[in-house]
Amino acid sequence: MRGMGNNMQGMMKQMQKMQKQMAEAQEELGTKHFEGVAGGGMVKVTVSGHKEVVNVVLDETVVDPEDIEMLQDLIVIATNEAMKKAEETTNSTMGQFTKGLNLPGM
Repeated sequence: MRGMGNNMQGMMKQMQKMQKQMAEAQEELGTKHFEGVAGGGMVKVTVSGHKEVVNVVLDETVVDPEDIEMLQDLIVIATNEAMKKAEETTNSTMGQFTKGLNLPGM
């Protein structure tokens, strides 16, 4: 039974180390930016690794008062593309911490 306590203590230290590394990885992800583009580059949306829109750039030729719906669609497309890139990078980065673990729901 004595060795079990040492083993548990070692596991706890490993978990604490992994939690710290995960927090650092999440912080680093937040500093990254991901760009989505639509309309041949006429609409660009940039999101952070925390999945917040940080910038929208519109080419003036895409701003047509007669066709607001097209501009709205292009913004949605560009935003979704940027979010998808951010999500893929997040999953790739954070997935390294759960790889090999048999955790329910992960």
